[in-house]
Amino acid sequence: MDNGKFRRLTEDFWVAPQLEKEDFARIAALGIRTVINNRPDGEAIDQLPAAAAAEAARAAGLTYLSVPVRSGGLFPDQIAAMAEAIASSEGPWLAYCRSGTRSCHLWAFLAARKRPPAEIVEAAARAGYDLRSLWATLEAVHTVGREAEPAPA
Repeated sequence: MDNGKFRRLTEDFWVAPQLEKEDFARIAALGIRTVINNRPDGEAIDQLPAAAAAEAARAAGLTYLSVPVRSGGLFPDQIAAMAEAIASSEGPWLAYCRSGTRSCHLWAFLAARKRPPAEIVEAAARAGYDLRSLWATLEAVHTVGREAEPAPA
């Protein structure tokens, strides 16, 4: 499920490390419709600024959204913002940050609402990310997600 730089987690969700201008045409060629930037501007001097990424995405016919997450911390408001970004745009989606890890973690916390931790950890591992340390949190999110679903009639 890995296409080099672009790593597929599910049929409709990919993650990637820092993108360059030339990556956006390749992303569009994969059938991805929306790119979500999870990296704040100014994190590194060599990163593509959000404005330049947005311009490159538009030139490739992609929707571009930004949900910045600082390295070292992930908070409920950021997870909620990521959920809103996905809900308000057309998939398939590709989210990126410095290494793809923050983007993978955001996906995992959202996916855990419906998917069991084993499925999430396995999908991430196929893409090169180790989420085993998140197992207990993913299980808690999954349990709450199942409880929040209405009972079948």
